[in-house]
Amino acid sequence: MSDLKQPQARRVLPITFVVTFLGFLDTHLLIPIMALYAAELGASIGIIGLIIGLYSLTNTPANILFGRLIDRIGYKVPLIAGLIGDALSMFLYSVSRLPFHLALVRILHGTTGASIGPATMSATADYSAERQKGRAMGFYGMALATATLVGYGLSGTLASRLGYQAVFLFGAAMLIIGVMLSFWLPGSRRSSSGLKTSSGGFNKAKDLIKRKGLSIAYCAIFAQYFTFGGVVTLLPFYVRSLGMEVFHVGMLLAIFAIMFIVLQFPSGALSDRMGRLIPIVFGLSLGIVSLVMLPSVAIFPLLAVATALYGVAYGLLFPSISALVADHTIPEERGLATGIFHALLTAGVAVGAPVMGWIGGMVGVKLGLALNSGIMALALIIALRAIKRI
Repeated sequence: MSDLKQPQARRVLPITFVVTFLGFLDTHLLIPIMALYAAELGASIGIIGLIIGLYSLTNTPANILFGRLIDRIGYKVPLIAGLIGDALSMFLYSVSRLPFHLALVRILHGTTGASIGPATMSATADYSAERQKGRAMGFYGMALATATLVGYGLSGTLASRLGYQAVFLFGAAMLIIGVMLSFWLPGSRRSSSGLKTSSGGFNKAKDLIKRKGLSIAYCAIFAQYFTFGGVVTLLPFYVRSLGMEVFHVGMLLAIFAIMFIVLQFPSGALSDRMGRLIPIVFGLSLGIVSLVMLPSVAIFPLLAVATALYGVAYGLLFPSISALVADHTIPEERGLATGIFHALLTAGVAVGAPVMGWIGGMVGVKLGLALNSGIMALALIIALRAIKRI
């Protein structure tokens, strides 16, 4: 970070972290209720699955497209436009009357929401000091994880007490606050060299994916969220098979999220001191151990330990792999690089949930949960092979 940006960083980074939280809160408010809301509007089980999946189907490629746009014009305008689009989507959910309406809103929401991740992550990378990018990405990860925890917890409470409309309108209001805060961010324009750098399209994306450091980050984030998709799909069935209730599933996921949040900053500081690969290797290894342990225990305290270890693994991974993206890019290409990062994050869950659900249906839930660790093992092999090259 240049000396000119250092004073601005004290203002930009806190605002960016709050906007990140608000910008991702709406997505997590919807996850617990979207299937039930679609059913209330008359959707069949198959249509419900399509409606839920439409968000990821549009969000994944849109992340990359918005990333390229951010490299051309900067992060501020796409960020504000995305937040406004998300707020409009949340309002439109509240006035939907048919499954078809809901499907159209999901497409809009997935598209506009794709600008927020690349914009906020690019701003965090641009305004964080070179020796503190791990810490900055730790705070960024805390904002994401807190949005998950608050969104999941608040959604059910609002829906049960005030109805679905309250969830949608609350989410829209939080996004409007995010829009107002975003106007306080400095204007961001890329240089003419940025226009050239970001104009390579497919070839530029291919170059970023193959670049040393970025390849590790991209493999790790996809593996991280692929396994999460598998866990949220299979864990409820496993817990129910042990005679426990939905409440216990919620408690386990809350434990995971809390550990994820708590470890973000310490892990980021560790990566700034010891390098990115040590936390990544240890995080992937711990993730494998926790996923194998999860279906091997049958009492709640041990399940809590396993999910806590899984949360620790997440907390160790995210700041380091995010910082790798900042370390191995220049500002003029960071929008596309972070767009690919968030596209793989979304795709990980979108692919992991149905794939592991299918595998669990074929081989059983217990074995499915254990096999879920396989993709983390693959990411670990890639990281270990790259240690001597970075």
